[in-house]
Amino acid sequence: IEELEEKLNDAIHQKQLLSLRLDSQLALQQEDARKHQALMKQEMETILLRQKQLEETNHQLRERAGDIRRSLRDLELTDDCYEKLKSLPEDQLSIPEYVSIRFYEVVHALRKELSDLQMKKESLTEKLSGYKSQLKCLTESYEDERRNRSELEVRCQRLTLELADTKQMIQQGDYRQENYDKVKCERDVFEHELSELRRKYEILEVLHKVQAKEGNDLSKELATIQQSLNLLQKDKDYLNRQNMELSVRCAHEEDRLERLQIQLEDAKKAREEMYEKYVASRDHYKTEYEKRLHEELEQIRLKTNQEIEQLRSTSKEMYERENRNLREARDNAVAEKERAVIAEKDALRKYDQLLEQYRQMQLGTESKVAELLHQSKLKSFESEHVQLMQQETAKNLSQCQMECEKYQRKLEVLMKEFYSLQSSSETRIIELQTQNSEFQARLDTYEKLEKELDEIILQTAEMENEVEAERVLFSYGYGANVPTTAKRQLKQSVHLARRLLQLEKQNSLLVKDLEHQKEQVTQISQEVN
Repeated sequence: IEELEEKLNDAIHQKQLLSLRLDSQLALQQEDARKHQALMKQEMETILLRQKQLEETNHQLRERAGDIRRSLRDLELTDDCYEKLKSLPEDQLSIPEYVSIRFYEVVHALRKELSDLQMKKESLTEKLSGYKSQLKCLTESYEDERRNRSELEVRCQRLTLELADTKQMIQQGDYRQENYDKVKCERDVFEHELSELRRKYEILEVLHKVQAKEGNDLSKELATIQQSLNLLQKDKDYLNRQNMELSVRCAHEEDRLERLQIQLEDAKKAREEMYEKYVASRDHYKTEYEKRLHEELEQIRLKTNQEIEQLRSTSKEMYERENRNLREARDNAVAEKERAVIAEKDALRKYDQLLEQYRQMQLGTESKVAELLHQSKLKSFESEHVQLMQQETAKNLSQCQMECEKYQRKLEVLMKEFYSLQSSSETRIIELQTQNSEFQARLDTYEKLEKELDEIILQTAEMENEVEAERVLFSYGYGANVPTTAKRQLKQSVHLARRLLQLEKQNSLLVKDLEHQKEQVTQISQEVN
């Protein structure tokens, strides 16, 4: 009862500790869930904005994904096709061919493992059938030995009954001294047979224990084999799940590859459009510059023609001034030409700057697109992780609740068992007390009888006359009715006392004969002398 109370207190203490841990974990998980929900709201807003942008490209990606799915239906390859496709470089392979190669490698390894597991399973089933046959043979031998044991037990019981009958006949009959040796011989024979039967019974019991132990060992081996089969089945299921996960990952990677290819094509198209715009702007500026240059050259030509006409019309005196004017005009033209060359260099430099800015913008857009894709993936992974954590916490909470209910049911069962054990122990204590009182009373009677028997034996041993000794023995219960089993003990002790008296008398007679013989020997020796 004290051990059960201690166990009950320990169980209550453990229950309190588990409840406190559950409350603390629930509080921490609620705080974490609130923080994650706040973060998730912010992230979801950004993700929704990004989703709106991605939904526009989703339609095109669906069409392309449908084409790729239709092309990825038949992924099984033969060994020859696999060798041919494996010899080719990855750049020359198409997406269905690359996926079929990877699928063949994964599935081929899994098929090999599956065949090995099937071979192991067959060998284990054969061993299991052999063990079952051995167990059947052992059970048959055990049944035979059990039948033999039952027969021997029946024989032993019959012999014990016969022995009891003979003892009862000995008690009822009035055997004389000459029948004591015969009864003793029969009793010795029966005891010898009983000892042999007990020895055989012990040998059979040892054999039975050995066979039971072997049966338990075989059952344990059978359980281990069954467990190994279950583990192999679990490994097979795990490999199938891995295969499914790999196929799902392959599909995700294909979709990602398609999205990246589409983005790459869009970037190439944008680059081509910018390059076309740049070429068109350069042609436009070049045509404008040529027009201006042609107009200026026309103007200069007209001015020179006018000046030539003026020079022709003027006199030779104005030739130097006109020549100077022409030189000035030539200098102006050269200066304008230099300015035009400088303007062209400025335009080329601006074009180079615009091209560099375009390239930097292109690189920045690509990096931003990659960062946004990476952030979106991270956010999706984080959302999945948060969902998994929430599911795990819900599972843990349900498990804790179930365990708490189990502990409550166990506590109720233990309380019921405690009350039942308390009642049974009280009844058992009362029964044991009554039995103890009965046994104590019997023990007192036995001790009194033993004391009286010792006094009788001592008294009869001191007497020399056999008739008086017999009378004393009859007066103290020999042939009288003694209650309980003390009667039988008294009779046996009386018989033994009588036998002891007879032997002592014979011994005394033999001593007297020996003395008489010694006296005769001395007399004869004297006569001889």
